Amino acid sequence: MTLSDADLADLKTAKQLLEHPGLAAKISSFVGTPVEKGFALLPKQWHSVVNDATQKAIESALNVALWTMDQGEASLTKSTPANWWHKLAAGASGAAGGAFGLAALAVELPVSTTIMLRSIADIARSEGENLKLADARLECVQVLALGGKASSDDAAEVGYFAARAAMASAVSEAAKHLATQGLTQHGAPAIVRLITQVASRFSIVVSEKAAAQAVPVVGAIGGAVINTLFIDHFQDMARGHFIVRRLERAYGASEVKRLYAES
Repeated sequence: MTLSDADLADLKTAKQLLEHPGLAAKISSFVGTPVEKGFALLPKQWHSVVNDATQKAIESALNVALWTMDQGEASLTKSTPANWWHKLAAGASGAAGGAFGLAALAVELPVSTTIMLRSIADIARSEGENLKLADARLECVQVLALGGKASSDDAAEVGYFAARAAMASAVSEAAKHLATQGLTQHGAPAIVRLITQVASRFSIVVSEKAAAQAVPVVGAIGGAVINTLFIDHFQDMARGHFIVRRLERAYGASEVKRLYAES
């Protein structure tokens, strides 16, 4: 099948969102200084704080995805996602975190990540995903891995499809585990591997957020704005990802990937 003009336009939109995320540039513009300078202001233990907070945030997100998305939220009914409501909630969370700096990250990040996941699921549903299925919910969690490049990535293998390929095995194994074991054994190797791989990529973007919040002038109001930019970034990733998945369901993965590369 050949993609319609409307679907080709959607694919181009998805590629623009997925390949040009620009979160660091947006944050730098708001703070008034490059994000890289913010890293110098972070305390010595910031790597440990960010890693711990990221791990907890992904575990919290996975719990939300697998346990607390009820049948109402998993409806097949398409609707316009409530992006602004989720941004307001994330902004409120960021305001609280911004008032206390890096020390609050371990508390604030799981909250804002959970809000983001709800927003990602809302976008997924609007693109026709069946959130009653565990693998569709895992795709929502995987979106958190699409916004940053892992340190282990090959410089020649970057971009959206490379990131998906890197995550494919972990997502597949986790889905198989859930299909056979159900929503139990959170410490199972397949689940741990998924959490670790998502966290390794999500932590890149979290580090940029932490660096921006380390700038002294940020404070509570700045924390709210940065968190709004943070969720906006992942809403874009979600929209692009689930547009691609919708088109793959209609036209086949190989054809969509080919046209994505050509667009």
